[in-house]
Amino acid sequence: MTLEPENLGRSRSDLAEALRDQRRRSGRTQTWLARRCNMSQTKVSNIESGKLTPQLLDVELILRALGAQGPRAVEIMALVRTANTEWHDHWRSRRRGLDKKQNELARLEAISTEFRFFLLSMVTGLLATPEYVRASIADVPGDQSKTFAKKLERQQVLYDTSKSFTFVLTEQAVRWSLLPPAGMAMQLDRLVSVSRLPNVRIGVIPLGGYMPEKSLNTFTVYDRRLVTVETGTGSLMLYDHRDVTAYLGDFMAYERRAVVGDDCRELLSEWSSLFTRQRE
Repeated sequence: MTLEPENLGRSRSDLAEALRDQRRRSGRTQTWLARRCNMSQTKVSNIESGKLTPQLLDVELILRALGAQGPRAVEIMALVRTANTEWHDHWRSRRRGLDKKQNELARLEAISTEFRFFLLSMVTGLLATPEYVRASIADVPGDQSKTFAKKLERQQVLYDTSKSFTFVLTEQAVRWSLLPPAGMAMQLDRLVSVSRLPNVRIGVIPLGGYMPEKSLNTFTVYDRRLVTVETGTGSLMLYDHRDVTAYLGDFMAYERRAVVGDDCRELLSEWSSLFTRQRE
């Protein structure tokens, strides 16, 4: 299925209309359908009005109860997949102000407890030094002081021991020289420091060695309910449990290839020393 970003929002109302139409064609009431699917009548009503975006399993149950088959059922299943995907483009975020995006991320972090970050090409803001944060937004026009402050403020979530964080970075992400050598040495030292927090696990995948998995994008898994996938022009937010499960599987495969613990800190310190020697 091809996802067209401009159609993602409309698919929710299309899905609601399609499910409502399918129930009426079947001659069933919301009360009957709710009972057959072990849902509340309120939930069925909210799905059909577009107030609630159903999960894949919800729609499978509804279609089975209504006896829906063939091309129409396939079309509805495609709609639910699209309805559980959001697209946030970079241009819109920049027009609104990147500090607004930081507020959204902070709210997401506040309601989540288990985080898994796969970082393909850069260090994420939660792990970044102030200098690295500034460099990461340097290409964005306008005053970025609010965005800079919000990014640093968000780092406090790492010290909430009720939450757990696992970061898997490629060697490329760790060593990409976004800063001069002195600044990069400090950035690697920060990774070592943060890795000692009791609720934070950092792993690095070295470039050498056997790596059969093909990493395509930076992504974050929030608990087991949402994945955000970064692209060159924006980010996808995936709620479909099949997507979340797939990315969880990818993450675990990458994590198995990563160097962690004292071995990781030793590797990071070695790379930090290389940057230090470059400035001498």
